[in-house]
Amino acid sequence: MRIVIALGGNALLRRGEPLTAANQRKNVKVAAQAMAPIALEHQIVISHGNGPQVGLLALQAAAYLDVEPYPLDVLGAQTEGMIGYMIEQELGNLLPVEVPFASILTMVEVDPNDPAFQRPTKPIGPVYTEEEARRMELEKGWTVGRDGDGWRRVVPSPHPKRIFEIRPIQWLLEKGTIVICAGGGGIPTVYREDRTLKGAEVVVDKDLASAVLAEEVGADMLIMATDVDGVYRDWGEPTAERLVRTTPDELRSQDYSTGSMGPKVEAACQFVERTDGRAAIGALEDLERIVRGEAGTRILRER
Repeated sequence: MRIVIALGGNALLRRGEPLTAANQRKNVKVAAQAMAPIALEHQIVISHGNGPQVGLLALQAAAYLDVEPYPLDVLGAQTEGMIGYMIEQELGNLLPVEVPFASILTMVEVDPNDPAFQRPTKPIGPVYTEEEARRMELEKGWTVGRDGDGWRRVVPSPHPKRIFEIRPIQWLLEKGTIVICAGGGGIPTVYREDRTLKGAEVVVDKDLASAVLAEEVGADMLIMATDVDGVYRDWGEPTAERLVRTTPDELRSQDYSTGSMGPKVEAACQFVERTDGRAAIGALEDLERIVRGEAGTRILRER
C-alpha cells in the first residue's frame, strides 16, 4: 500500500516541553521507531506539523531588532528543512542503507480571498498562561487564544488548494523513495494578479494539506498520528466512546469544531469522499496496529 502518515505536532514536541533541539530529536526518534516497521512493508509518504517550531523561530526573529522579522512562509520553509532532516536521519538509522530519502520544500496554494485570512485560529509557538499571552498580545500585536489548558498565539489558516511540487514527489515515489513533504501544511503561497507567486503570512493546517497530498499521490490510506487513541463520541462526557469504524456522515453528525480534532476529522472525511482510500486517526505508538485495522478510528466511505 501507499500510505501517507501525518505526524502531529505533539508527536514531534510534547505539550509543555521546552522547545530544544534535543527534545525534538528525542521525539523524532520515537516517531521513526513507530514508522520503520511500516516502511519495510509499505510505501510511505510523511508529512508533519510545525506549530511549536515555527512559533519559536518567530520569537527568535522578533528578538533581533536590527532586522525586520522573517514572515511566516519563510519560517515555514525553515522548519520543513529542519524537521525533514531529523526524520530522514532517525528513520534512516533504522532502515536498510539502500532505502532512499528526500525532504521536499513544498509550496501549497491558498486562496487570498479565503475568509480564514480574517479569522486567526491556528495556534503556533509555545504555550503561555493567559497573563503571559495577554502581555505578548500587547507587546507584539499578536492575536492570542485558548489552546487546551493554556494560551498560544493564533494566526490565519486558509484551506489548501493544491501542492505545487506534486510532480517531483511522484517521480521520487516511482523510484522507491521515502518522501517527507508538506511539512507544517506546506509553505503558504498565493498568486498575485499577474500570476506570479508570493508567500502568505499564514499557516496551513497540516492535516488538511495531508489530505490533499494523499489524494494527489494516489494514496491507499491516510493516517493522522496524534497523542490520543482515536476519535471519541461525546468527548469529555461520561458517555464518551471511541469510534472504531465510522463514516464521514457519522463524523459530521458530531461537533468537532473546537480543539485539534476538528481539522483531522475534516481531512479524513475529505480524503475518503474524494478517493477510494480509507483514513485513520490514532496514537503514534499504535501505528502498526492502525495499519492492520486493530487500533485507532478508521474512516470509510460506507460501513
